[in-house]
Amino acid sequence: MSEAGSPEVLCLGETMALVTPTVPTALEDAESFSLVAAGAESNVAVHLAGLGHRAGWVSRLGSDPLGRRVLAALSAAGVRTSLVGEHPSAPTGVYFKDPAPTGTRVHYYRSGSAASTMDETVVSGAVADDPDVLHLSGITPALSAGCDRLVERLLTRARRNLVSFDVNHRPALWTAEQAAPRLRELAQHADLVFVGLDEARALWGARTPEEVADVLSGPSTVVVKDADVAAHALGERRASVPSPAVRVVEPVGAGDAFAAGYLAGLLRGLDGTRCLRLGHLVAAHSLRSTADHAPLPAEQELAHWLDCPDAEWRALTFPHETADSEVHP
Repeated sequence: MSEAGSPEVLCLGETMALVTPTVPTALEDAESFSLVAAGAESNVAVHLAGLGHRAGWVSRLGSDPLGRRVLAALSAAGVRTSLVGEHPSAPTGVYFKDPAPTGTRVHYYRSGSAASTMDETVVSGAVADDPDVLHLSGITPALSAGCDRLVERLLTRARRNLVSFDVNHRPALWTAEQAAPRLRELAQHADLVFVGLDEARALWGARTPEEVADVLSGPSTVVVKDADVAAHALGERRASVPSPAVRVVEPVGAGDAFAAGYLAGLLRGLDGTRCLRLGHLVAAHSLRSTADHAPLPAEQELAHWLDCPDAEWRALTFPHETADSEVHP
């Protein structure tokens, strides 16, 4: 267990400056924009901090205004950033969201970024072992050979804590053919894996949660997110929870929110069903915003939905007046 004051969860990965329209409209038509910090692993840290947990983040940023802005934003959100390094010449990455009713496109400008210079020297085994949970994703090994070595070392070392791995395949970084064998190899070493069913189908041809669990036989728990149907946990914490209906404003970042909710459930000692419910609840609030970090539900609201009868849960909806149609996380 982590000591009092140290992070309960340590998240490692690249965070970039995110430029997004302030209202959900096409990038080329938008008249105003927001500039915020966003990255899969730091998104998880921000949500965990918002849920009252001690979350830390490990990465590298450029020695530039965007890097300083990212660091300040995550620190202000309650994330512990003492393990973040600064590169003197490589820049902080940038990406843009282009929202549309049919889905959001993302445009990355991250080649040669400071985070891509990370390698196995970034964090020691002792530091990585300190938190209760170390959270990694499949984005990091796609950034560079050094980043790939870093993730492999953290997954394959002898350890005393739980290692969580979100598959998070990014086609802009590597094709499914390139990514499939490596992501499977890395995921097999994790204790807990998050993966979308559509993602698993594209990577490994798995068409059901059970087929995903067959492909990923190493982890003790595999959480499969099946969009508008349900989230399924297979393995030691077996459970299945239907997805609540949400009027989606913008979907990018919802998977990170789900992972944070599930991890928060583990830290709170919740059973498998409640962990999945908490993941859904945090993701639902993320889906209702163009930012990756949306205001989280109050603890009283969370407590109600975590313990409500199944019939009441199945009727749960999250409306939003600016959405055009109802879809699901």
